[in-house]
Amino acid sequence: MMSEGLPKNDDPGNQQSALSLLDTKHVKNERKGETRLLTGVEGLDAILEGGIPRGHLYLVEGDPGTGKTTIALQFLLEGVKSGETGMYITLSESKQELEQVAESHGWSLDPITIYEMVPSDEDLGADAQYTVFHPSEVELADTMTAILKQVEEIDPRRVVFDSLSEFRMIARDPLRYRRQILALKRYFAGRHCTVLLLDDRTAEGSTNDLQLQSIAHGVIKLQSLERDFGIKRRRMEVHKLRGSHFREGFHDYTIKTGGIAIYPRLIASEHKPGFQRKPVPSGLKELDELFRGGIDTGTSTLLTGPAGCGKSTVALRYAVSSAQRGEKAIIFAFDESLATLIERGRGLGMDPTELMESGMLEIQQIDPAELSPGEFVSRIRKRVDEEDLRLVVIDSMNGFLNAMPHEQFLAMQLHELLAYMGQQGIATLLTLAQHGFIGVTESPIDVSYLADTVLLFRYFESAGAIRKALSVVKKRSGPHERTIRELILSDGTISVGQPLAEFEGVLSGTPTFVGSKI
Repeated sequence: MMSEGLPKNDDPGNQQSALSLLDTKHVKNERKGETRLLTGVEGLDAILEGGIPRGHLYLVEGDPGTGKTTIALQFLLEGVKSGETGMYITLSESKQELEQVAESHGWSLDPITIYEMVPSDEDLGADAQYTVFHPSEVELADTMTAILKQVEEIDPRRVVFDSLSEFRMIARDPLRYRRQILALKRYFAGRHCTVLLLDDRTAEGSTNDLQLQSIAHGVIKLQSLERDFGIKRRRMEVHKLRGSHFREGFHDYTIKTGGIAIYPRLIASEHKPGFQRKPVPSGLKELDELFRGGIDTGTSTLLTGPAGCGKSTVALRYAVSSAQRGEKAIIFAFDESLATLIERGRGLGMDPTELMESGMLEIQQIDPAELSPGEFVSRIRKRVDEEDLRLVVIDSMNGFLNAMPHEQFLAMQLHELLAYMGQQGIATLLTLAQHGFIGVTESPIDVSYLADTVLLFRYFESAGAIRKALSVVKKRSGPHERTIRELILSDGTISVGQPLAEFEGVLSGTPTFVGSKI
C-alpha cells in the first residue's frame, strides 16, 4: 500500500512521464532582474549580501543535528511575512516531528503546507508489495507524480525538500538521480519558485557530492565540530552562489530558541576609521607617565605577566577611570567571577557598583566552554555599533584561547577584532597570563605583535619579600618611558612607585641592588 496522498502506479514507464512533465511545464523564465529573498536568518542574509536570488535551486547540506530543518523553516516563515506561499515536502520527518521543532522555537506552521511522503502503517506490513522508500523505478515515478500534483494545486513560491537521502535511495542509479534533480531544477525555475534541497549526507555516495553541488545555483554547508569539553562549535560556509558576491570563509553559528543565529566573519577593512586620537588616562599619575601621557584611543594594549601580578587590577583601574569620566567601558571577564572582581575592586578603592548601576561600566562574565569565538566577536561588535563604547577590556586572552581550538585562527580572529575596534576609536585592553612566576616566563600564545602597546608585569625578590614591577616595552602610537616601576597593591589602594633606579635585573626576577646604602 502507498502512503496517503500518493497514487498507485504500477507502470514503470511512468518514470519517463514524470520526467517529461518536469521538462516541459513552466520552463519559460520571465525574470528580467534578479530579486533577492531574505532567508529569515539575519546573519546569513548579511553573508549573502541581501539574501538569495529568487527562482533558483539551492543545496543546504550538513550532518544530522546541524540545523538544516531549522534554517529551512525560517526560510519558509520569512516568505509568509512577505505574503509568499510556502511548501515543506518531507520524505524523512513526519508533520508531527516538524511541528515539535517549530514549537520548540515558538513558531506556528499553520501558514505553511507540509506534505508528508512517509509510509503509512499499512505500508510497513508484511503484505506490502512495495513502499515509498523501496529503490525502484515505480516508487520514484509515483513519488514525483504525487509531488508535482501537490505543487500544481498549491502553487508555492518557496519550497523545501527534506531530504535528498531518500531521493538517492529511491532513484538507486546515480544517473537517474542526477536527471531527476536537473528536471526538478528546470521545473521550479519555470514556476519562479525558490527551492531549498536539504541533504543530511547519510545515503551512500552523498558525502561531498560534487555533481549535486554543480547543479545547484548555490551551496550552503553546515558543520558541527566536536570539542573535548563544552558545547559543540558549529560553523557554516557559503560554498558557492552563482553570479553573486558573498562573504567567503567559515562563520560560527548557534541554534537557540527562536532559530539559528549566524555570526558573520568580521572584516575590519570594511569599516573606515573616523576618530580623533587622544590619551586615555588611568587615574594614576605615575602609570600614565610610563606611557608619556597614557595609552591612546584607537589602540590595543596588552598587559602580560605571571598570574596574580596585577594585570586584571590595572585593567579594572582603566575601566573605572573611563566610566568616571563619562566614557562607557565594558569588561569581558573569562577567568574571574563577577562577585570576585567587584569585591577585589572595592578592596582597592575602586568600587564599580555605582558605575555599573549608572550604566557607564558593564562587566560580563564569559564562559568559554559555552561560547564560540565568532559569537564572542559578534557580541562585541554589536555593542560597539549600538552604544558609544570608549574602552573594552578582555580579561583574559587565556580564556579566549580556550574557546578557539587552533592558535593560528585565534591570531587571525583577534587581528580583525583589534583592527575593527581601533578604527572605531576604542581603546582595547587585553590581559595575558604567562607560565611561571619568578625568572623565565612563557606565553601560551604570542599575540604581542598584534598589540600596539605592551605593558610587562614581573615579580622580583627584594629584602626577603616578593614585589611587583611593570614596564612599557612597546608603544606604536608615540614615545614611552623606558624605566621599570614598582606596582603596589596594599592598604586598600593601587599605586605605582618611582623608577627602580637602584636595582638591576628586576625583570629577571633576581635583582641586584646598585644604589647607595644608607
